[in-house]
Amino acid sequence: MDKAHDVQRVTFSGMTMLLRVDGKEYRIDITKESDRLAKATQEQRENFEVSPAGYGIHWPDLDEDLSIDGLIGAKHPCPLAKTTG
Repeated sequence: MDKAHDVQRVTFSGMTMLLRVDGKEYRIDITKESDRLAKATQEQRENFEVSPAGYGIHWPDLDEDLSIDGLIGAKHPCPLAKTTG
């Protein structure tokens, strides 16, 4: 299976999520992305899972899912949308 993204790091500093994705650094203001993350404890923020295909991040303690594409402003075609010729 091809990975949509290679997520190398997810850390938090205050209200900023620091991502390293596909070799690039991103600083995400979590107050603009997720009320749940913004209100979460540091422990809850640090308990996450990156999807095996690299499409998103899941926080089980918060029942929160965010797509990598949405966080970094990228777009990938949906693999289910492919048609045969």
